[in-house]
Amino acid sequence: MLDERSKKVLCAVVQNYIDFPDPVGSRTVAKRYSFGLSPATIRNIMADLEEMGFLTQPHTSAGRVPTDRGYRFYVDSLVAGGDYYLNIDILQELYKRLKALKNDIDMFLGETTKTLSMLSHYIGVAMSPRPDMTTLKRIELLKYKADKVAAILFTDEGLIKNKVISLDSEVSQKDLNRIATYLNSEFSGYTFDEIRLRVIKEMSKAKTMCDSLISKAIKICQEALYFFRGDLFVSGLSEVLELPDFTDLKKIRELSRAIEDKHTIIKLLDKLSEFEGVQIIIGSENSMDEMEKFSVVVSACKEGDRPIGVVGIIGPTRMNYAKAIYIVDNTAKFITKMLVER
Repeated sequence: MLDERSKKVLCAVVQNYIDFPDPVGSRTVAKRYSFGLSPATIRNIMADLEEMGFLTQPHTSAGRVPTDRGYRFYVDSLVAGGDYYLNIDILQELYKRLKALKNDIDMFLGETTKTLSMLSHYIGVAMSPRPDMTTLKRIELLKYKADKVAAILFTDEGLIKNKVISLDSEVSQKDLNRIATYLNSEFSGYTFDEIRLRVIKEMSKAKTMCDSLISKAIKICQEALYFFRGDLFVSGLSEVLELPDFTDLKKIRELSRAIEDKHTIIKLLDKLSEFEGVQIIIGSENSMDEMEKFSVVVSACKEGDRPIGVVGIIGPTRMNYAKAIYIVDNTAKFITKMLVER
């Protein structure tokens, strides 16, 4: 356990390094923070913190910078303290940009990532609900061409998805309406994964079905659900590349690879969506090698115990955690409120 003086000095070093990306010296801490401690005393405390793994010294004559362990202590202190950041202007900007798009979930989440990036100057990420957590509200079928149908899916979580499906033979709009009525009566209220399992069973019976319309209905349902998965939205790579943390090409390549490999981020967000409240993963705490030099601040949007999406921020370990936590927490709460009230 750290004593109070060590805690104050450690948090001061982390905060100073977040504000100004240069190694922090004892004189800087003594001048900027009213601890009543001499530079020599602060220097000794910083040396002890380095031995314990909270700080590191890039060069012999330089000041210290936080390690991932140092950032973790700082973040835990922020969270434990509660009121660590407040900016009503940020919230008003957030609500204004998102409220108008609540009826189109893709545009809504896309704009969410842009807003997160704009407000934080890091990468904004968002993921729509996973298929196993997404519940069908209703399906509508519209004749598109002679042998094509537009299937529109509405979910309880507010998602609206559409897909053009090719058919073996022409189907009238009247028959499509009957098919939609059948599908809604059979599958409304079930999750997409539950529907898939039922469709697989029904498909095995399709050859012996006397009602060819029901057979067509099952095939249309299978096609309509085939594409559905949790979508990932990412914005703000250019914002992050302007930070001093990404001045060398190696870091830029690592960041670009991590963002381009959406599977990596989806896997990470999917895992974090199971937890309550804001989750912060710092640098080497990431189980995925591609993300070990970045920090992730995310929160699940939930309806009761059921995740209905994930929003977050990805940035360097030298992140303004107080601001990031505040933005992500309030964004998740706002999205949850908007989607639940639909």
